[in-house]
Amino acid sequence: MHSKSDEKAVNPADAGPQDAPGLRRSVWLLAGIVAAEVALGSAVMKWAAPLEPPAASAVQGQAGVPMPAPVADGPKLPPAERVARWASRSGDAGGRPFVIVDKPQARVMAFDAQGRLQRSVPALLGWARGDDSVPGIGDRKMADIRPEERITPAGRFIARPGVNLGGEDIVWVDYDAAVSMHRVRATNPKEQRLQRLASPTADDNRISYGCINLPPVFYEQVLRPMVDRGRTVIYVLPDQRPLESVFSLGTSPQVASPRDTRHKAVL
Repeated sequence: MHSKSDEKAVNPADAGPQDAPGLRRSVWLLAGIVAAEVALGSAVMKWAAPLEPPAASAVQGQAGVPMPAPVADGPKLPPAERVARWASRSGDAGGRPFVIVDKPQARVMAFDAQGRLQRSVPALLGWARGDDSVPGIGDRKMADIRPEERITPAGRFIARPGVNLGGEDIVWVDYDAAVSMHRVRATNPKEQRLQRLASPTADDNRISYGCINLPPVFYEQVLRPMVDRGRTVIYVLPDQRPLESVFSLGTSPQVASPRDTRHKAVL
C-alpha cells in the first residue's frame, strides 16, 4: 500500500538545495495567496448575501445569521448555497460546522453549524473532471494512475485527521480512495501549484492526483481545528452528475455509509 497521499514523501537528502531566489519566489507566492483570499472575500459574500435578512445587510463580511428562506426555493440558488442550507436545516451535518468543496469553482468553504459562511478559499483538485474514483485506486502505485483517473470524487464524507508516510498531518476525505485535504505542496516546480492556487481563475486549478490542496493558513487555522473538535462532514460538489443524484436535498439526514465511518490505521 502506498502513502495514501497525493504525493510521495520527499527525502530531504534527495531534494537538493533550494536557491535563495527560489525561496523568495515561494514566499511571495504564499503571500499572494493570502492577499487573494482577502480580495475575493467580498465577491464570495455576494452569493452568501441571501443568507441574511435586509436588516442585517450592514454586517456582511462578518458572521452571518440563520438562513430564513425555505428549502423549496433551493433550485434557484447556486449549488453550494443549496447544499449549505440543506445540510444545516435538515440536520444532515449533525448540528456541527461543515465544509463544502465546490469543484466547478475550485473553492473550499467552511460553514458554521447554522449554515453561515465563515471562510472561502481557492483549492487545487484532481486533474481529471469526474465524480467517481476508480475502484481500488487507493491501493495502487501513483505511477500506475493514468491522467484520466486523477479524480476528486463527489459525495458526502466524514473528515478524519491523519498523517501521511512523510509525517505530515492531513485530513482524510475518502481514505479508501486515498483522497485527503492538506496544505498545498510545491515539491514539483513544473506543476506550479503555488502559482495555480494564487491565480484569479479556476481554469488552472486541476493538477493533483485527487487530493484537495489548500492554502496553509486556511488548513491550519480553519479546517484542521474544525476536524479536531469533532465529527465534520465534507460535501464535495459534482463536476458532471446532477446535484440531486449526489445529495438527498430533502429534509431528512443521510444515513452514514461504511465510507463515512471507516478509518484505517495510518502507517
